[in-house]
Amino acid sequence: QVQFVESGGGLVQPGGSLRLSCVVSGSIFSIYAMGWYRQAPGKQRELVAFISSGGSASYADSVKGRFTISRDNAKNTVVLQMNSLKLADTAVYHCNVVGSSYLYWGHGTQVTVSS
Repeated sequence: QVQFVESGGGLVQPGGSLRLSCVVSGSIFSIYAMGWYRQAPGKQRELVAFISSGGSASYADSVKGRFTISRDNAKNTVVLQMNSLKLADTAVYHCNVVGSSYLYWGHGTQVTVSS
């Protein structure tokens, strides 16, 4: 089994910051990539950012320059630093991990940006 512990979500005002963390544990080996997706009410889940085992990161255009993804391979941890948050960033944020033969999702953490 694979377990996810996602944390760091919450309520923040526009322009504020949040730091999401995802720790993955259990029967999981050779993770290729770790990432964050988000799903807003009534919308499809969309990619926010992902990072390879070598540290190469990719971002959705909507978050470039505001969000930074990082990971600790030894601890199977991925972090998403979110700055200059906007109302449109409100969503449930899900962590995922990708290997050669698997794709696992966390349950998600709510991020609400509101004045």
